[in-house]
Parts: sequence; structure tokens; C-alpha cells
Amino acid sequence: MPILTTGRYAARFASTDADLRAAQSLRYRCFRGGDGLDADAFDSRCRHLLIEDRVTRTLLGCCRLMPLANGAGIGGSYAAQFYELSALQAYDAPMIEIGRFCIAPEAPDRADILRIAWSMMTRHVEAEGIGMLFGCASFQGTDAARYLDTFAMLRDRHLAPNRWLPRVKAPKVFRFTQRLRRKPNAKLALRSMPPLLRSYLVMGGWVSDHAVVDHDLNTLHVFMGLEVSAVPPARLRLLRAVSGQAFG
Repeated sequence: MPILTTGRYAARFASTDADLRAAQSLRYRCFRGGDGLDADAFDSRCRHLLIEDRVTRTLLGCCRLMPLANGAGIGGSYAAQFYELSALQAYDAPMIEIGRFCIAPEAPDRADILRIAWSMMTRHVEAEGIGMLFGCASFQGTDAARYLDTFAMLRDRHLAPNRWLPRVKAPKVFRFTQRLRRKPNAKLALRSMPPLLRSYLVMGGWVSDHAVVDHDLNTLHVFMGLEVSAVPPARLRLLRAVSGQAFG
């Protein structure tokens, strides 16, 4: 089983039922609070990426990757429960949905954990010939007023191209492109932006024009997408260097 190590962390894919339960336990703690298992029918269709402390083997971060042969199957994705994604059905290359990304609240070096996660995903994406990554980026709580600068920045700089734009499907949404007229304070916008979303955008990603109000997980979330061909070469070189993989 391939393991990527860097500094104090190791990244690998789950290989046992115990690995999956550990990821579900961490997800429950991060998304719902307390002890329990955050499990659903999508888990069996995914590979589960684990980030552990190399010494203690403590699980500090995880996410799940669901492969799709192309956009024709996107209606069966987790995100399709909340977004009307028919525009993406025409996408004709392999895709991966990244979901349930979380980092333990007590974890040190959260940026390093995110970095090794992306490096492991880079290795997987290139090995599988993936053309697009997508998923939902979650903001804690359902009060959109906490994130107005972030939403204004997304409106001004990072909206999906029209050919891929997700449409409204969920019963309760915050249409930030229609409701906001303010100019964003960049410092406040970045401070309140989820780390996973921030890294998507740095690599050339884009978002939906509205946020979904998810009372089940007590979050707001936006759909995010990233075409692999759009990743800046310098950023890709950094991820490849961390992964330690030779590329031609």
C-alpha cells in the first residue's frame, strides 16, 4: 500500500474496516461534535485518504475520493443532492469528487496536513488521468452574515464558467451573486475562507453562484470545481516535489 511521508505526517488510503471507522469517527467529531460515526451510502463508493502522525499513528485528517468515469455519472454524486449539475454531464474525462475533508481540531501544522493531502491526491489524480476535481466546500454554521466578504470575493473573482455553472436545487440557498453589492475586504475574506476552498482557488478552481444552507451538518457550502489542466505549472511542481514522484 503506497504511503507518502513528509516531516511528521504520513498519508495513505484506508485498507481495512478499522481505517474506515476511524475516518468516520473523525468526520463525526469535526462536522457534528462528540463521539459517533459519520457514515452514509457514499462511503462504499469512495477511497478514503488518511493523514496520520508518523510516530503516534493518530489520525489527524481525512477525506474521501469518489471516482466517476466522466460527467455522465455526476447525478449520483454527493454534491448532486444539493446542486443541479446537468451542465457538467457533458464533461468527457474522468472526474473525482472530494468530500468530507476535515482536520482534527487539535492538530498542529494544519497547513502541512493540507499540503500532504493535496500531494497524495496529485499522485492519485495523475496516475488515474483525472480531468476534473469537484466537491462541496463547507463554512461552519448557517449564518451567511459571518462570511459576506468571502462571498463577495467569490462573486468577483471565482465564479464557475457559464458552461459548467451549477444551478439551484436545494430548498434553502444564499444567492450571494444577487444579494451582495459590497466590495470585499480581501483580508477578512481570506481569513474566513475554508482552507480546502482556498487551496482550490489558488490552483485555478471556481465555485457556484450560491451557497446551500445545510442544517443537517450546520454548514453553508458552495460547489467547487477544478480542471486539472488549469493548475498553474509552478503549483503543480511543488505538489509533485512533496509527493516524491518522478514525472516525465
